[in-house]
Amino acid sequence: MRHRVEVEVEWLLALSDLGLKELRPFSATSRETARAWVRDFNADDAERIKAIEAVTNHDVKAVEYFLKEKAQASGDQALIAAAEFIHFACTSEDINNTSHGLMLSRARAEVMLPAMQALVAAMAGLIERTADQPMLSRTHGQTASPTTLGKEMANVRARLRAARDAFQQVRPLAKMNGAVGNYNAHLSAAPQVDWPAFSKSVVQGLGLEFNPMTIQIEPHDWMAAYFDALARFNTILLDFCRDVWGYVSQGYFKQKLKEGEVGSSTMPHKVNPIDFENAEGNLGVANALLRHLADKLPVSRWQRDLTDSTVLRTLGVALGHSLLAFDSCLKGMGKLEVNAARLNEDLDHAWEVLAEPIQTVMRLRGLPQPYEQLKALTRGQGMTEASMRGFIHGLALEPAEKARLLEMTPHSYVGHAARLAREELAQA
Repeated sequence: MRHRVEVEVEWLLALSDLGLKELRPFSATSRETARAWVRDFNADDAERIKAIEAVTNHDVKAVEYFLKEKAQASGDQALIAAAEFIHFACTSEDINNTSHGLMLSRARAEVMLPAMQALVAAMAGLIERTADQPMLSRTHGQTASPTTLGKEMANVRARLRAARDAFQQVRPLAKMNGAVGNYNAHLSAAPQVDWPAFSKSVVQGLGLEFNPMTIQIEPHDWMAAYFDALARFNTILLDFCRDVWGYVSQGYFKQKLKEGEVGSSTMPHKVNPIDFENAEGNLGVANALLRHLADKLPVSRWQRDLTDSTVLRTLGVALGHSLLAFDSCLKGMGKLEVNAARLNEDLDHAWEVLAEPIQTVMRLRGLPQPYEQLKALTRGQGMTEASMRGFIHGLALEPAEKARLLEMTPHSYVGHAARLAREELAQA
């Protein structure tokens, strides 16, 4: 409601500068009075609009009548005389689409992006602490080539940054061109005015981009991009929450204890990863709404139907569940402690992962059937340090190369993982 009042007031003030003989430019005092209706908008104002709406059964018309009441009550003769220029030539969607553009733009700048950046920053803290900590990978849930814990956190951070940037780059659009987008009413009243240029100036003055080509509604394609981009960020975060949940289950992370907290009503030992579970649940609710918004809003029958109107009332719910998830995830990350002993224990029991480098060196040196030999040795077999090194000793390799393979362990076979993790830290 406050944003609707803001749009109506700025349209009215701009009209007064248009040079219409019926509407003289407002004084600085009148402008300040009108803008105070926006600045000082409160719950009582909202209740008054709802009371008017109970009679009109039309939300935007109720805002128009509310502003006419404010003008009358102000005692400002210029504003009283200009009452019929409130909502002049506008359709409800001119006010609503611009209000939604302002709401989503401001929510992004003031709330969502700072929360996203807090997650990216927290992820950087995890990377700094774990860039060098070897960890057994598990592709398909099975032991695989080792990485470092920090590199896995860096993967997530890089994805979140890209999704954050895509969300930030969506350009909010708005239109103020009348009932079906053709300035019909505007031209009937003042054919001498360049209404497209005027409307563009009002929209841009509010900090939005102007969409000149619309039906009664702004087509909402930019909103679909906005919601898709936010949902993509949420999906990446959900993927992270599930992975961390698994790492906690594996014992790779411990969780800091909080005095008085209970993990289970019956099992006293439990320290559950509830923050990541709460985040996952809220991300699911948020994305269910965001995906529906993105799919539904660009679709409107002919020049306008009202199916978008009720759906648009869930914007705050979708963003709110996203924000709850961000907060839960941050809280969970703040409780994580790396359990290096458990990570190292898993690596100590996974000597089979060295089958990859050994067969790769064998390929390079032309030894017979390298992949097949290592497959026979390791697939489905429990490998030990002794059995793996025994195989290496039997290879027809130069002594220096054989020595290099013998020095390799599951802990050291991490490639450029630590370097890649630190390179990610250099990104903003």
